[in-house]
Amino acid sequence: MKHRVAAIQMTSGHNVSSNLIAAKTLIAQAADSGAKLIVLPEMFAVMGLDQMDKVNAREKWGDGPIQEFLHHEAIQHNVWIVGGTIPIAVEEDAHQVHAACLVVNHQGEVVARYDKMHLFDVRLDATQEVYSESRTTTSGSQIIVIPTPFGKLGLAVCYDIRFPEMFRNMHELGVEVLALPAAFTFITGSVHWDILVRARAIENQIFVIAAAQTGVHPSGRRTYGYSMVVDPWGGVKASLPYEQGVVLADIDLDYLVKIRKEFPVLSHRKL
Repeated sequence: MKHRVAAIQMTSGHNVSSNLIAAKTLIAQAADSGAKLIVLPEMFAVMGLDQMDKVNAREKWGDGPIQEFLHHEAIQHNVWIVGGTIPIAVEEDAHQVHAACLVVNHQGEVVARYDKMHLFDVRLDATQEVYSESRTTTSGSQIIVIPTPFGKLGLAVCYDIRFPEMFRNMHELGVEVLALPAAFTFITGSVHWDILVRARAIENQIFVIAAAQTGVHPSGRRTYGYSMVVDPWGGVKASLPYEQGVVLADIDLDYLVKIRKEFPVLSHRKL
C-alpha cells in the first residue's frame, strides 16, 4: 500500500510566531498535495540567537502555543504530523529543556513523544563553530517505535543518525519508516548528511523521511538543507537542496516487504 509523505524544510529563527506562520503555510502545501504524514524539521518553532532562546520559549508538557499549533494543524488538514523538536520544560531545572519530538495524529492527539538522546557537543575548528547542546538540553533515554497507518514509525533527531546501534534497536522493535527531523551544520552536512541518511535506510531496510533546516539563520548559523525521502534500497525518492519548501514522495510498504524478502541481510547477522 502506498502512502504520500512530506518532509518540510525551513529556515527557522528566534521568533516563535513567525516560525509557526511559515510552518503553517508549508503544512498546508504538503496536505494540499496529498501528504498524510508530514515531518517538520528540528527546532522548527524556535532556533534561537543563542541557546537561552529555546529555554525562554519552553512549554509545559501538554500546554503551550507550539503544542496547540500541532494539534490544530493536524485536525484542520486531517494529517499526522511529526513535530520536529520543541522545547519542553524540565520540571526540576528551569535552565534545561527536553528536545521533544511529538507525533500528533489526524485527530490532534499526541500519540508519541521522543526526547532527543544524543546531544550535539562538538567543536568545528575549520569554521570556529562550537556547539554545547547539553548546556541547555537534557537527553532522553527511550527509543520510540509506534504503529501508524503508514507503518511502524521510529523517531530520531539529527545527531542521532551517527549512532547506528540506535537504529538496530529500532529494527528489533519492527521499525519500517523513520522520521528524522534535523538541523545539520553546513560543514558536516555537505560531507556526511546524504551518506548517513542513506546508510541508515540501507542497513535497516526502511524508509527515511529526513526533514532539515536550511540556509543562514538570524543567529548566523548556517544549516545544510537537502531534506529527502529515501527508500529501503537507499534510493533517494525526492529531495530539496537549499530553499525552504516541501519534499513529497510516495512510500510503498509492499516494496519494503519485497526488499526484505529478496535480500534478507538482517537475518544473516552474526553477533
